Amino acid sequence: MRSLSQPILDALAARQLVARDFLWIVARDRDDGSAKSVGFWSDVGTIEAEVVNPETGSADTRKFYGSGTLIAITEIPLVSTLETQNVTITMSQIDDLVAEAVRLYDCRQARVEIYRGLFSPETRKMVAPAELRFLGFIDNIEILTPPEGDAGAVTLTCVSHTQEMGRSNPDTRSDASQRLRSATDNFYQDTAVVGDWELFWGQVNGKITTTTTVSMSELLAKALG
Repeated sequence: MRSLSQPILDALAARQLVARDFLWIVARDRDDGSAKSVGFWSDVGTIEAEVVNPETGSADTRKFYGSGTLIAITEIPLVSTLETQNVTITMSQIDDLVAEAVRLYDCRQARVEIYRGLFSPETRKMVAPAELRFLGFIDNIEILTPPEGDAGAVTLTCVSHTQEMGRSNPDTRSDASQRLRSATDNFYQDTAVVGDWELFWGQVNGKITTTTTVSMSELLAKALG
């Protein structure tokens, strides 16, 4: 169950709220790989708004650009399971900031945060920091450049961060991979050669052979046989 702040609950009870969406993208610089962040919102003009940071839980002030940059966001189901969610974001294809975000920077698997801000129609200010509604990654980007007279758009297909819980680990059990975690960790130093070791037991020497485990019922059957 989502927990809302008291100012939001009071405004909801009074039916005096106007909702706006905020989009935050953390892409990568193609030259040095550094993080590049940019924000858009579903209204006009540029705004500095507070959002609840999903990592710290505190309110961060970020700049968001509007004037038609963020056109639409599909419904975001609120579920209590670990099911991976998919969200489609439609943005303006002709806006310079949108073009810079998706063309100049590398947005493959870029981090995506979607917030919902609630404004008071009287003060035109948010009653509380915008709450996070979706956290995930950009899975696919489609840039539609239309012919004259048609409408174009930038479409971002995003998947929620819960997909990481189903991702398999490609790492292997080896001395090299273990030492990447800690240079002094030698737990797997003999993994590659231990199968060729020869051990001496009394007058018998050679490799350790494997045997088939015999159950107690089989032993009793042979004994009574």
